[in-house]
Amino acid sequence: MEKDMSKDMNKDIAANRKREKIEAVAKAWFLINASVAIICVAAITFFVFYKGLQPFFTGNHEGTYSFIKFITGLEWDYSDNPEVALYGVLYMIIGSIVATLGAIVIGVPISVLTAVFIAEIAPEPVKKIVKPAVELLAGIPSILYGVFGLGIIVPWIRDISPKAQGQSLFAVMIVLTIMILPTIITITENAIRVVPNSFREGSYGLGASKIQTIFKVILPAAKSGIITGVVLGIGRAIGETMAVILVAGNPQGGIPTSIWEPIRPLTTNIALEMSYAFGMHQEMLFSTGVVLFVFIIVINLILARAKAKISEQ
Repeated sequence: MEKDMSKDMNKDIAANRKREKIEAVAKAWFLINASVAIICVAAITFFVFYKGLQPFFTGNHEGTYSFIKFITGLEWDYSDNPEVALYGVLYMIIGSIVATLGAIVIGVPISVLTAVFIAEIAPEPVKKIVKPAVELLAGIPSILYGVFGLGIIVPWIRDISPKAQGQSLFAVMIVLTIMILPTIITITENAIRVVPNSFREGSYGLGASKIQTIFKVILPAAKSGIITGVVLGIGRAIGETMAVILVAGNPQGGIPTSIWEPIRPLTTNIALEMSYAFGMHQEMLFSTGVVLFVFIIVINLILARAKAKISEQ
C-alpha cells in the first residue's frame, strides 16, 4: 500500500516538474516573440538617428551642415557642391502639420457620425452595405488613393482654385481625409458598441431621446476609444507617402499661405530623392527622417497624455 502511494507521489512530482519545464519553455518562447517588436523599434531608431545625425556632429568628407540652418530653412535644393546646397525642412514641417490638421478637422466629424450611424441608427440591411464598404475602403492600396486624387480631385481643384494648379495643400487634405476614415470609423464603432446597454436604458428612462442619448451619454462614454482612433488616424496621415506624392506638388521651397498652394511633406521629400541620393544629400534625407520620427513621437506622447487624463475623468 505504501509502495503504491509512494509511486503515485513520484509520478505526481515528475508530472509537476514536466509541467513546470513546459511552462518555462512556453514563457521563454513568448518573451522572445514579444522582444521582436522591441528589437525592431530599437534597431530602426538607432539606424535612423545614427545616419541622420552624422551631418551635424561627426561630419564626413564633405563637411558638416548647420542644424539650425536645416531646421529653420525654407528651401531644399541639393547640389553636388556642398557649399551651395540648401537643406531646409521648416516649410516641410509646416506643410505636414497643416495637412494633417486639415484632414483631422474634416475627417473626425465624418468618421464619428458614420460610426454612430452604423452602431446605433442604421437598420440591418443598410448596415450590411455601409460596414463592408468602410472595410473595403481600408483595404485599398495607398497608391490608388493617389491615382484617384490625381485623376479626380486635382482637376476639380484646378477648376475652382484661384491659382492655375490643382496639386495643392487642399488636395492633400482631401486625400488624407478619405484615407483616415476607415481607421477612425472602425475603432469608434467598436468603442460605441462596448458601451453598456444600462447607459442607454438609464438615459431613456430619464426621458431622453435617441439623439440626446447618443450625444450626451454614448459618445462621452466612448471618448477614450474615439481618441484612440484619432491618434491612429493622425499616425497614418503624417506617415502617408505614395498617395501624397501625386497630389502635393512638392515645391523646392516656400511656406504655403493658402490651401491652394503646393506643399512638400517630410515623407514625400524622402521618397522622391532617396533612390538617387548619395553622400551629404543622402544623409540629409535621413535627417529628415529623424525630424519626422521625433515629430510623430511627440504627437503620440501628447495625445496619449490627453487620453489618460480623459480616462481618469
